[in-house]
Amino acid sequence: MALQGQASQARAERWTPTEGDRSSRARFAIGALFLLYVLVCLTSLGAGASDMTLRDVLRALISFGSDEAVSARDRIILFDIRLPRVVLGSLIGASLAVSGAVMQGLFRNPLADPGIVGVASGAGLAAIVVIVLGGTAALGPFVGVLGSFSLPLAAFFGGLITTLLLYRVATRAGRTSIATMLLAGIALGAMAGAFSGVLIYIADDQQLRDLTFWGLGSLAGATWSKVFSAGPVIVAALCAAPFLARGLDAMVLGEATANHLGIRVQHVKNAAIVAVAAATGASVAVAGSIGFVGIVVPHLLRLTIGPEHRYLLPAAALLGACLLLLADVISRLVVAPAELPIGIVTAAIGAPFFLWILLRQRGFLDM
Repeated sequence: MALQGQASQARAERWTPTEGDRSSRARFAIGALFLLYVLVCLTSLGAGASDMTLRDVLRALISFGSDEAVSARDRIILFDIRLPRVVLGSLIGASLAVSGAVMQGLFRNPLADPGIVGVASGAGLAAIVVIVLGGTAALGPFVGVLGSFSLPLAAFFGGLITTLLLYRVATRAGRTSIATMLLAGIALGAMAGAFSGVLIYIADDQQLRDLTFWGLGSLAGATWSKVFSAGPVIVAALCAAPFLARGLDAMVLGEATANHLGIRVQHVKNAAIVAVAAATGASVAVAGSIGFVGIVVPHLLRLTIGPEHRYLLPAAALLGACLLLLADVISRLVVAPAELPIGIVTAAIGAPFFLWILLRQRGFLDM
């Protein structure tokens, strides 16, 4: 009997979660974030200058706009203006947050950000080229053919070219140096900033207004065409990210240890870089530069649910989408009926949080 009691106690201790096991907390957090995301989506669909109520929004969504009680004006506002804005905001928020989580795992640094690989700088430079030189003889025909797609396509390919150049500089003998990539990203970002400054200097007043508004980031121009142009790229990157979870977990211990654990470190680096480049480039292309989401969301979740990437990545996607949609709601309401660029709102939220991270890491940074 004593032996059976000891065996039962041993089995109970074996199956009792330890204090450091955050799996249950992580699953609960993901479920709670999903419910929060649904609530935020409904709030975003109902927020704005229109007199639509939440009841009107739910009625229109359930009936797919066929309910005669829903006016034609409300159908247009909901399905042609607000719904694509919510879908695009969700995709961009999720992509920036997941990209930040991947970069922080890859660099093993909580201060890493999707812009660290130069994607945002390259995409911004390409967009500025189209805005300033789009009416010239060199680029005019292309802009005329592509129309409204010229700016997002230019930004996407600008980010992609910058990333490929960065990868080429940082890779030697089939191995990519993370330290070299970090330094090269800073250098390429500075070069892109210099060329952008030259173009801004020669821009006229209207172009300067367009550049300023685009550089601050906004979802005001969200359309279904932008969703269908950037959405597949972002969704593909988000679907690829969970397959990197095990490799990113192992790389926290160092590349040598990850190799001993059977992780193909170089393949993880390649896949992470391509995924971040695609997601961030597509996001910047359709919404401009939106900062701090990639830093704030992953770091906050690591403090809450732990660093395990199989939970961190889906949680980051949900929280990133919620944060960006809430920032968009604030941008629409704070100066209504006008609209504040969403990059200002995310900077106002993210900058104090970033300073707090720096203070927490002060002992490390002073070394």
